[in-house]
Amino acid sequence: MRVSVIGGSSIDEQTAAVAEALGERLAERGHVVVCGGLGGVMEAVCRGARAADGETIGVLPTDDRRDANPHVTVPIATGMGHARNALVVMNGDATIAVDGAGGTLSEIGLALAQGRPVAGLDTHDVDGVEAVDSPAAAVEYVERAARMD
Repeated sequence: MRVSVIGGSSIDEQTAAVAEALGERLAERGHVVVCGGLGGVMEAVCRGARAADGETIGVLPTDDRRDANPHVTVPIATGMGHARNALVVMNGDATIAVDGAGGTLSEIGLALAQGRPVAGLDTHDVDGVEAVDSPAAAVEYVERAARMD
């Protein structure tokens, strides 16, 4: 399945390690990563997925595919700014949020409004988000929840 991974664009090394492990786990399980295509959690999750030969889709806020981080295999330029957040979550069967600020919060809301299951790793405490404590638990939750939908 496709899994949208959302999160902070400016993160510390610990959060980057979590996101990278998440991307690797998703790819090992055969899932495609969908993200916003830029830095922070987006770059780390793509780096992890690519390390496991996974596919990564970056839905960019800009109008130039070259703005994608180097680990995105399919860059999609939108020129939509933050409005592209709806496209990021719409193109996943489930969503995993890692860390994040206002943009991540908007994506969580959009994912829930679209009926997507959402797992959260150290992110906003929002009704409907399943708080998990590891990348493995996040992947297990979205696999289980997406099958139920």
